[in-house]
Amino acid sequence: MKKSLSLRTRLFLLILVPLLCVSCLLGLWRFEAAKRTAEELFDRTLLAAGLAIARDVAISEGDAISQRSRSIISDAGGGEIFYHVTGPGGIYVTGYAYPPVPETKPSDEGPTYYMANYRGEPVRVLRMSETTTIGNLTGETVVTIWQRASDRRAFAITLALRAAALMAALMVALAVVVWFGVQIGLKPLRGLQEAIALRSPEDLRRIRRPVPEEVSGIVATLNRLLGQVEQSIENHQAFISDAAHQLRNPASALLSLAEALRDARTEEDRAQLQSELVMAARKSARLAEQLLSLERLRYDAPAQMNPRDLNVIVKEACEAVAPEILSRDLAFSLDAAPGALVVQADETLLSEAVKNLVDNALQHGGARLSAITVQTEREGANAVLKVMDDGKGLPPELADIAFRRFGQIEPGSGSGLGLAIVQDVVLRHGGTIGIMPNAKGTEVRITLPFSER
Repeated sequence: MKKSLSLRTRLFLLILVPLLCVSCLLGLWRFEAAKRTAEELFDRTLLAAGLAIARDVAISEGDAISQRSRSIISDAGGGEIFYHVTGPGGIYVTGYAYPPVPETKPSDEGPTYYMANYRGEPVRVLRMSETTTIGNLTGETVVTIWQRASDRRAFAITLALRAAALMAALMVALAVVVWFGVQIGLKPLRGLQEAIALRSPEDLRRIRRPVPEEVSGIVATLNRLLGQVEQSIENHQAFISDAAHQLRNPASALLSLAEALRDARTEEDRAQLQSELVMAARKSARLAEQLLSLERLRYDAPAQMNPRDLNVIVKEACEAVAPEILSRDLAFSLDAAPGALVVQADETLLSEAVKNLVDNALQHGGARLSAITVQTEREGANAVLKVMDDGKGLPPELADIAFRRFGQIEPGSGSGLGLAIVQDVVLRHGGTIGIMPNAKGTEVRITLPFSER
């Protein structure tokens, strides 16, 4: 049998896996947010540096850049900043000799940002211009400042890694809390398991241990199952006790007849005792067969249902019991309905039911019994089987006793199992059975639904 994951592991995975997926999505979002933050931060730094350089150029008339402006440039978030300044008429003022060249001419209105290449590396460029006077020249002073894109990316990665480290720490802490939290939460189940494990196989009392609401349904189902098992054991024990009692009398009779046969003095007595011994052995065998049939009906696998013609099953069963009935000088007839009566049936079980009905008529018909009739007919969507006799009769109000295992209306030679077996067979076939009022004797009526196939 394949081993399943423990409940603790299942809960752990069900909680942590979705959280891990959400954390991954949050990590991607945080990385993109860090990139945007780095872009905004560095763009503002470039703008601050550009404004500082433009101010210094205007104040010093192109001679120098102040120490404060140099500090801004050198401390710009850890990334190196490059700059280039031209005065009126495009005269070089200060900074690096060659600024990055944009792919398209940038706008002269306000600060302009764009991406370009500088010495084989992508850079972020800020270009700004304003009218200034240097010496006796007045015109546009252009300040170009740029920074490597790799520095910005490294900064964004640093921010993302810090966030990822924080989320990882939180996930580890959450995993520990969930793992031990689930263990604590499942403690009532382990207590329930230990309480059940301490029970003996004979202890089928209901479980009354307090459990969480989520487990109460399982406990209720288990209690219902324990009740069914207890009832089944009681029924089984009662059946064994009744069966032992029923088998004791035939066994005693067989023993007495065998001893009498051994001590017989004449051939005539011997022949009489042999005949009685054979008859007693047949009754004992019939009782054992009925007991086994009843047990198979109660505990064996479900019946093998197939479309079968009820007329054929009844005919074969009647042919099997006819010799015994005719040997008693009784009239026996089968009145089958015309055409096929197709029902869903287990042929063996249904045939056994017919035999038991006929045997019941033989055993309980009494001295006035002279005829047994088996009849089949159609009645709407059902097939009907009747077994009728002209014996002493069985009142319908005593049907409950007659259908009970080992139930007998009055002492007789029967075992009290025949009708109980028939009732179980009929219920398995989805039919009904009843004892109908009949002025001539007894009529047992079985109704079975027609097969839909």
